[in-house]
Amino acid sequence: MSYLTVFKMRLRMELQYRGAMIGGIFCQMFFGIVLVALYRALYAGKTQSVPIENIATYVWLQQAFFRMMFATDTELTDKIKSGDISYDLCRPVNMYAFYYARIAAQKLMGSVMRAVPMLTMAFLLPKGWGISLPVSPLGFALCVPAFVLGFLCVCALENISVAFTMKSLDPRGIAALLNLLMMIMSGNLLPLTLFPESWQKVITLFPYAQLLDAPIRLYTGEYVPADALRIYAVQAFWVVTLIWLGVVMWNANRKRMIVQGG
Repeated sequence: MSYLTVFKMRLRMELQYRGAMIGGIFCQMFFGIVLVALYRALYAGKTQSVPIENIATYVWLQQAFFRMMFATDTELTDKIKSGDISYDLCRPVNMYAFYYARIAAQKLMGSVMRAVPMLTMAFLLPKGWGISLPVSPLGFALCVPAFVLGFLCVCALENISVAFTMKSLDPRGIAALLNLLMMIMSGNLLPLTLFPESWQKVITLFPYAQLLDAPIRLYTGEYVPADALRIYAVQAFWVVTLIWLGVVMWNANRKRMIVQGG
């Protein structure tokens, strides 16, 4: 199948960037330690409802999968700006599925290459500084499908960002705004568990909270096993909705696309 071939080829391409991987590991380790230190200082002043061990685990899992959240296909945006995407339009494939497979491979391999060594080192840190074991084997088993659904959701969000780039011919602007929303509402900037309860009831329904916040809460036990089916349903709803929206936007852009210079 052509899309599986594209996925495999992109996986192999990501393996070439070992220098970037090493740099990313050290960068995210640094930010992880700084963030945990800040939260420990906050906890030293006042006892919080969420244990510091859970917050540290939340931070490390967010940092470990940072590339999954914010990696972009720069080759595609360059093609859009230069007009070379017109060659891709001649391919006998569905362009949305073609680039969805590329983005999925990029985010998956880039995340795994960084997450495995990072989480290994985070497990070696003292209690309250590093990552904790899952609340239970069942909690870990339930967080895996949630992570997969979150991964599919973030790939769909990336394709929507690319669709806006096709309209504006500039990867900044709306893409930067969407990334800012993702940082805030996914829990990457501040764990959603520290938001007021009334806010969490709304924020956790948005697609951004389905990416990593939902799987992490199953991992730490803040979501009990009985919540798993509800979480999967919300995630699946957003996966289907975002993919549908992305397909509509890509098809509309294809009909109205103007290549600069010709």
